[in-house]
Amino acid sequence: MPHKYIPNQESERKTMLDKIGLNSEDELFSCIPEGVKFKRELALEKKSNEIEVTKRLKHLASENVDTCTHISFIGAGVYDHHVPSVIDPIVSRSEFYTSYTPYQPEISQGTLQSIFEYQTAICNLTNMDISNASMYDGASALYEACSLSISHKKINRIILFSSIHPEYIEVVKTGLAPHKTRIELAFDMDSLLSLLSEPCACIALQSPDFYGNIQDIERLTKLAKEHGCLSIFSVDPISLGLLEPPGSYGADIVVGDGQPLGCYMNLGGPHFGFFCTSKDLMRKIPGRIVGKTTDIDGKDGYVLTLQAREQHIRREKASSNICSNHSLCALRGLIYLSVVGREGLFQIASDCAAKAQYLKEALIHTGFFEEARKGPIFKEFALKSKLDISLLNDKLFNRGFIGGLHLKKEDYWLLAVTEKRTYKELDDFIGEVERICKENH
Repeated sequence: MPHKYIPNQESERKTMLDKIGLNSEDELFSCIPEGVKFKRELALEKKSNEIEVTKRLKHLASENVDTCTHISFIGAGVYDHHVPSVIDPIVSRSEFYTSYTPYQPEISQGTLQSIFEYQTAICNLTNMDISNASMYDGASALYEACSLSISHKKINRIILFSSIHPEYIEVVKTGLAPHKTRIELAFDMDSLLSLLSEPCACIALQSPDFYGNIQDIERLTKLAKEHGCLSIFSVDPISLGLLEPPGSYGADIVVGDGQPLGCYMNLGGPHFGFFCTSKDLMRKIPGRIVGKTTDIDGKDGYVLTLQAREQHIRREKASSNICSNHSLCALRGLIYLSVVGREGLFQIASDCAAKAQYLKEALIHTGFFEEARKGPIFKEFALKSKLDISLLNDKLFNRGFIGGLHLKKEDYWLLAVTEKRTYKELDDFIGEVERICKENH
C-alpha cells in the first residue's frame, strides 16, 4: 500500500524495482540479517494522534544512555571533551551552515577566509608549513598521507607501526589494495630497524598511540631521514598543547582526527581530519588548499590554490581523488582553538595527562590491575585485569559509569580520561571498580 507522504504510484514502484532487477520491495532489505530486523508493529495505539506519538517516542528516547546520563571513561579515538558553548551559535550562522563549495571566490570570501584561518591554526598547532582545508577523519588522512608518500618516493612499500589505531590500519590497507602496496607492520624500534633493510616510501607512527602511550617522534624522524623515507605522524591535537609538535623534529607529514577540537562525539562522526606537510610536499597535498592573495585594488582576497586532486589536474598526475572536506566541522576546530588559546590548550592537555596518570596509579594500587604497556601516557592507558572485563563493564554501567573499551584480542582494558572528569568522579569510579572486583574475584 503506497505511503500517503510518498507520491509514487504502484506502477512507478514496479518500474524502479524492474530497473534494479528486483521482484519485490522486501528484496531491498535482503542484505540485513534476519536477527536484527524489526518484525512487528510499533507499540503504538492504532488511532494515536501526533501529540500522543511524540510523547511516546520521547519517553522511549529517554531510556537511551549517553555521556550526559553516565560518566564516560571510553575513548579509542572518540573522546568526551568539553565543547565550549560559543561554538554552536557561530557554526549555526547561515553563511557557514548552508555553504557548500567555494569554487567561485568572488562570492565565497567568507567561507574561504574561515578555511584559510583554520589552515593557519592547524599549522601553528603542529608546527608544520602547510595544511589543507581538512579531511573526512583521522583514518582517511593517514591513508592519504601514505598514498602521497608512495607517489612522491615512487616506492610501493610502506611501514606502519602496529600500535596505530587498528581501524586506521584497515583504512590504509583498503585504500592501497588496488595498488598492491606492500604494507609491513613494525612492533617496536628493533623490528623497525630490520624492516628498514629494504627501501620504503614512509614510516607511519601514532603518538599517543592506540594504547595511550607517547612515542619517540624525534628518534623516528631521524631514522626516516637516514633511510630516505618520509615520516608520517598521527597525533591527538589536544596532546600538542603539552607535547612538542612533530614539526619541531622535522616531520614530513602530520595527520590526525580533529574530533577533540570542539566536535561532539556524534556517535562516531561526522568529525574532521587534519593534514599538514612540509613545504617540500605542498604541491602533492591532497584535497583543497586556500591561499591568500590581493585583488587589482590591493585588497586581501582568498582563492583555492595548489590543487593536486584529479578534478583539477591530469588524472595520471593527481596525488588524490578526494573532492571535498569537512569545512563545518573544521570551523568548529578553528573556533575551539581560538576560544581556548595557547594557555587554555596547555591547561586542558595538562588536566588530561594528570588525571589519566592519577586514575592509572589508583587502579593499579587496588591490586586487581597491572600495566599492560610500559611507557609515558597522555590521556589514555591500557590495563590487564584479574576480573573479566566484560563483567566489570556491565556492572559499572549499571552503576552509572561507561567503563573502558575491552580490547578482546589482547584482553586489555583501555580507559580514557579527559579534562571533563573531576577528581571526585575519578574517586567514585575507583571505589566502584574496587567494590566490584572484591565482590566478584
